[in-house]
Amino acid sequence: MYVAMALSALLIMGAGGGVYAQDKSIPLPADTQLFVRLTTGLSSKTNQEGDPWEGRVVEPIFAQGREAVPANSTVEGHVTYVQPPGRTSGKGEMRLVAETISVPDAGTYAIMASLQDAQSNQGTKVKDQEGTVEGPGKSTTGVAKEVGTAAGGGAAIGAMTHGGTGALYGAGIGVMAALIHSAAKKHKGAVLSPGDELTFVLTRTTLIKQPSNAPHPFVIHQDKP
Repeated sequence: MYVAMALSALLIMGAGGGVYAQDKSIPLPADTQLFVRLTTGLSSKTNQEGDPWEGRVVEPIFAQGREAVPANSTVEGHVTYVQPPGRTSGKGEMRLVAETISVPDAGTYAIMASLQDAQSNQGTKVKDQEGTVEGPGKSTTGVAKEVGTAAGGGAAIGAMTHGGTGALYGAGIGVMAALIHSAAKKHKGAVLSPGDELTFVLTRTTLIKQPSNAPHPFVIHQDKP
């Protein structure tokens, strides 16, 4: 009996500086931030609603003086909304949710979190409080350069063939051709690459531990005929 009590005391003392290895739930401070580095690439051009994504925790999360979620814990979620980039207007968009954290030697916890920020080398940024990310779109500077180059080229050809009046006419034709060509180009979609960092804010202050045999939260099961 004394041995069992001593072991229990050691476990409690050891837990003071370690992870919540056996707890069924983990209480966290309000508005706890979760920093995730993506291991999955995502694009509004190729991904669809329901596609899964995965990442790793960048910074550990502490609660009550203990490391609740260590770095490199696995975060999983899925894409809930996709808007491909348009040809003449609009930007590619996606919306992501984080749903589980798998803590080594402790299990998997269900979470509720909203995307607050995205650090992407592709120019993708978070646009609203719902966590929607959007691509940079087509550069207006690029459009202006296309129009200017086409206008100058058209004017030169018009001047050589019909003089001053021809130059004005040729410039106008060049501008119209450049605008049509620019409109035909697709805007750049929302792209998140492996290594990009996402910042989530936990909207529920308790991580709920899932049973080991629990189904994945976003796997759709179909009844067998």
